[in-house]
Amino acid sequence: MPSVELSEAELRHLERAVHLAEEALRAGDEPFGSVLVSGDGRVLAEDRNRVHGLGDSTHHPEFELARWAAVHLTAPQRAAATVFTSGEHCPMCAAAHGWVGLDRIVYAHSAAQLTQWLDELGAPPSPVRALPVQEVVAGIEVQGPVPALTDRLREMHRASYLSRHRAM
Repeated sequence: MPSVELSEAELRHLERAVHLAEEALRAGDEPFGSVLVSGDGRVLAEDRNRVHGLGDSTHHPEFELARWAAVHLTAPQRAAATVFTSGEHCPMCAAAHGWVGLDRIVYAHSAAQLTQWLDELGAPPSPVRALPVQEVVAGIEVQGPVPALTDRLREMHRASYLSRHRAM
C-alpha cells in the first residue's frame, strides 16, 4: 500500500475526522466522521454519523457535508475544497460528493479495509457494495488510506459491531 503524504495541517483535519468518528461511536452510531475544508485551509463544516435510532441509514457525514456545500459554497469553492473523512465514502456519499462538485477526498481507512474487518468479525454483508470512490466519481482526487490511523479505526469498528451484535 503506497504511503500517503499529508501536510501537518491536513493530518490535523484527518485526525479531527477520526475524533468525530469516536464521538459517533460513543453516541451509539457507527464510527464515521468528516470535515469539509476550504481551498485556503479553513474548516467550513464537520459532522459525524447520525443513523442510530432514526431508521434512516442515509445520515452519513459525507452526504451531509455534500448537502451543506451545495447550499453554502459556489461551484469554484466546492471544487477547491477537501473532505477529510475517517473512512472512504460509500457509493451513496461518493455520488453526492461528485454531483455537488467537491473535488478531493482524504480518508483514513478504505472501504476494502472496512469490508475485510467486518468479514473477520462474521458480520453479514452490507446491502450496498463497497466500491472505491474513483469507481463512482470519475476524475476525482483521492488520498488514503493513512496507515498511522487504521489500527485505531479498526478497533472502533470492531467495538461498534460487537456493541450492535450484542444488542440484537
